[in-house]
Amino acid sequence: MANHKQALKRHRQSLKRQARNNYAKATMRTFLKKARTTLADADADATEAVKSAVSYLDHIAGKGIIPKERASRLKSRLESKLNKV
Repeated sequence: MANHKQALKRHRQSLKRQARNNYAKATMRTFLKKARTTLADADADATEAVKSAVSYLDHIAGKGIIPKERASRLKSRLESKLNKV
């Protein structure tokens, strides 16, 4: 690791961003899991769970944490499963 002041600062910043992005991705997986389980059980809460998952996917795709195409694909799969229920 470099010993220059700017390089040390950039390293600190990258670690903070990495932690923030990892938290966002873990939260995304939680939302998706909740939506999928409610869809599998055909719960009445399935619509609300899918809605919140789609909203969160839009949120993190807008910030660039995941690619917009991946968010679109995940949303499409959730919506198609919701329509089958």
